[in-house]
Amino acid sequence: MATQTPSLSTNAIEASQAASPTRQILTQTRFELLLTLRRGENILVTLIIPVMLLIFFASLNVIPTSSGSAVDFLLPGILAIAIMAAGMVNLGIATAYERNYGVLKRLGSSPLSRSSLIIAKIISILLLEIIQVVLLVGVAVGLYHWSLAGSPALILLALALGTITFAAGGLAMAGALRAELTLAGANALFLIFILLGGGILPLDHLPAPLAALAQLLPAAALTQALQAAMSKTATFPTFPLIVLVVWAILILFIAIRTFKWE
Repeated sequence: MATQTPSLSTNAIEASQAASPTRQILTQTRFELLLTLRRGENILVTLIIPVMLLIFFASLNVIPTSSGSAVDFLLPGILAIAIMAAGMVNLGIATAYERNYGVLKRLGSSPLSRSSLIIAKIISILLLEIIQVVLLVGVAVGLYHWSLAGSPALILLALALGTITFAAGGLAMAGALRAELTLAGANALFLIFILLGGGILPLDHLPAPLAALAQLLPAAALTQALQAAMSKTATFPTFPLIVLVVWAILILFIAIRTFKWE
């Protein structure tokens, strides 16, 4: 269960009262990062678990890949899982309990707008994901001699779209559902997306109807976009990116429209 630190939330409210919209977003982003670092469970979910999954499956070498090493197949999928953990699970559950404890209600009485709060939270997740990427890539290079291939620009584009999609999804649940429902829903979706995301089990190992459905979900789209962008050929992942863009726009719109302070 994620909780909010009262002193930090009070400081955030006071700091936003006389600031411009841009400064309000930057100030709130700073407090979001401080709060994230104070939650031990956040560090476990967002940093430790993805690294453990990468090491576990890469070391066992049981991943059914047609060519290349296991880490080449696994790393894009684990990066996608890390993004889901940071945005949908970590951010969604933490924000839901902030709303439950009345912290968001206090923020709502400040000049900070609903859209500014959502933007600040997404920016904080983007910054957290930089640490995730560095850590996972460092493990892949140090333990499995992985080397970067593909297009860095496409990789960054896929990571950014995935972050917006899953962070907005977490915020949409947190702003519309009770904290307990957000907790259950975020964890349930996380498990479903791991199973149907194609990051650990390739989609062609699933029944054909299920694989076709999975390709329309944001988890598989993010994984496929990263796999294409990180391959040696670096083919442009047109369909996965289109799916991600549609999901990002749709979920972000829903989050902004339905997000409630209390």
